[in-house]
Amino acid sequence: MSDEMMNTKGVARYLDIHEKQVYALIKTGRIPATRVTGKWIFPKRMIDAWIEANAKSGLEQAKQKGGRIAGALLASGSNDPVLDILQTCLRKAHPEFFIFSANTGSSDGLDALDKGYTDIAWSHLFHPESGEYNIPYIEERLPHVKAVVVNLFFRDLGFLTAPGNPVNIRGVEDLAKEGVRFVNRQAGSGTRLLLDHHLGRTGISPEHISGYEQEVFTHLEVGLAILSGGADTGIATVAVANLLGLAFSPITRERFDMICDQSVFFQKGVQALVETLTSETFRKRVENLGNYDFSAAGRILYVKP
Repeated sequence: MSDEMMNTKGVARYLDIHEKQVYALIKTGRIPATRVTGKWIFPKRMIDAWIEANAKSGLEQAKQKGGRIAGALLASGSNDPVLDILQTCLRKAHPEFFIFSANTGSSDGLDALDKGYTDIAWSHLFHPESGEYNIPYIEERLPHVKAVVVNLFFRDLGFLTAPGNPVNIRGVEDLAKEGVRFVNRQAGSGTRLLLDHHLGRTGISPEHISGYEQEVFTHLEVGLAILSGGADTGIATVAVANLLGLAFSPITRERFDMICDQSVFFQKGVQALVETLTSETFRKRVENLGNYDFSAAGRILYVKP
């Protein structure tokens, strides 16, 4: 190929980014490119002009807004109160790093990671056939990411009810009882997928559960719905039960992981996050939240070949 023309691999090397990020730029129309015989081509002179234009734009934004945030990482996926505390501890120990996190659910977090929209995915996707978490989904959901899976913690997940468990919820079978109002997590979340697995195993139709279509996006919202009287039960972590003074009936202990591209894992921000995860300061902050297990925290569980 002429030195004046680059393909996606060439422009990725030229810009010192990953090829998947190039495709994300193409998809959003943020980089000059043309398709020739089914392949994306980038004229080098136009890329140089684009870089110069973006540099000027960035300079103007810096003048107007005092500059952009350096050392920032984007995260999306599942939700847990421990993540908020972890990020607070990270900012105190390493004020130069930021992690902006969106509560999208585990499935959407992995999809965003594969599309290059986020740097990190938080996930606790249970794989019924293997009994494993997250790793069996890597090939299917992250074909464009050279993924590394790092454990953050294990946590207890279960049914939350008002103090004393007045509706007597002990298992998924009880959700179909007359008069029981359920609050659900959104489709694609790890909690929702786990619930649907148990419903399928016990032969209970979602149509028989009052409130199955009532969806919220976080564990805390589940707890608040019960605390406010808007629902009788929902599935969330024991930490939320303890924080809000609700009753807790365990379903399972699940593994909660961080997933990112291998190159992102070696960035200073992620390494600082792992360092914070294993710090005494963080552990003291979370020791009274509930039955969290940090024995494997920071351990690399899987590296995609």
